[in-house]
Amino acid sequence: MSQPVPIKIYPRLTSGRFNNIRVALVILTQLVFLGLPWLQWNHRQAVLFDLERHQFFVFGASFWPEDFVYLAALLVVSALGLFWWTTLAGRLWCGYSCPQTVYTQIMLWIERLVLGDHKARRKLDAAPNSAGKLLKKGLAHSLMLLFSLWTGFSLVAFFAPAGELASNLWQGQAGPWEVFWILFYAAFTYLLAALLREKVCSHMCPYARFQGAMFDRDTLIISYDARRGEPRGKQADKSAGGCIDCGICVQVCPTGIDIRNGLQYECIGCAACIDACDQVMDQLHAPRGLIRYTSEAALEGRQHSKPAWQRPRVLFYSSLLLGIISLSVFSFTQRLPFKADILRDRASLVRETDDGWLENSYSVRLINSSESAQRLAISVEGLPGIRLIAATPTVSLAATATETIGVRVQVAPENAARGANDIRFVIRSLAQPAHVLQEKSSFIGE
Repeated sequence: MSQPVPIKIYPRLTSGRFNNIRVALVILTQLVFLGLPWLQWNHRQAVLFDLERHQFFVFGASFWPEDFVYLAALLVVSALGLFWWTTLAGRLWCGYSCPQTVYTQIMLWIERLVLGDHKARRKLDAAPNSAGKLLKKGLAHSLMLLFSLWTGFSLVAFFAPAGELASNLWQGQAGPWEVFWILFYAAFTYLLAALLREKVCSHMCPYARFQGAMFDRDTLIISYDARRGEPRGKQADKSAGGCIDCGICVQVCPTGIDIRNGLQYECIGCAACIDACDQVMDQLHAPRGLIRYTSEAALEGRQHSKPAWQRPRVLFYSSLLLGIISLSVFSFTQRLPFKADILRDRASLVRETDDGWLENSYSVRLINSSESAQRLAISVEGLPGIRLIAATPTVSLAATATETIGVRVQVAPENAARGANDIRFVIRSLAQPAHVLQEKSSFIGE
């Protein structure tokens, strides 16, 4: 069960294989988040969500508001993926790649760089205010604020070209909304990672609360082997177990819990306690694994005939993930490189031409959603003898460009019923005849 923890926690620095993985993932995630806005692709920013132009670029693919179904699929896959991973591997996401964990780790690095180790930081906080204390604290928090501003800039740089945004900020010409979101996200990062830290995981994050619904006795967790470790005592005590009660596993825990008290919702699965305990076991020339990644069933000595990934809940999530991903990939690969919107001229529903034909006017908005130029031909079908009148028989679109053209559709009176008649606009790629788009519309007869 959970136990009271100090108001402020000073995690002790640890080292080991799992700490190396955490450090590597901190570096990797920040290289992606902080560096991706500066990466160029086809003479533009590789990942850019241009809200003003309603275009979203992800490397070689471009998306429009009509493609939001892919965003919905991505969100569903992310949620199911988190459920699948939690059922299979516990809270490894929390311990290694959650933004809260990553940024808290970076803030702790800044603190250690400026203020010293956990003992020095605790001693400094307990000391009376002085010029030296204020100087050190001010420097540490200034560096944290600078890093927070960097994260705010990087977030906004996904929505405004990074080079242009940096230039505008330097010249004092950035827009008010750009400045607002940079400062807002910076303040958010500083508040959560520099000030609140583990309290976010323990009290604010809902994931910690509902993880119990996704855990079972076969879920991978960090656990203390009580059968081997108890009773605790000095190594010289022959009646004592493997745990010498050094308390280092508690000192290194970023949330301040004692893993020896059993599974607790505050545990984020970071394995700092495993690294610390393994080092102590090495010094004692004892086997590692007193604290380890395992499952409750494994601790009880229960053996399984099937691998962990073949459990019913894992298979259920896997099936859903595979189905949604497969459908999304298939839909994306079948997506045409151009789109069209057909808008009727509402000012004049129908008119009669000089030769007695009925005529409707339309605006055709063509969208090139590819990275290459497109030449398109427009025709119309659906009624006998129907014909399309346009200024040019073909339309050329530059890469990712849009163009709206006006067209007129004419039908002989005897071939159009009174009221609305179903018709289809057909847009064909001249370079790739197999790419054909049909958009439904209506023709108004007398």
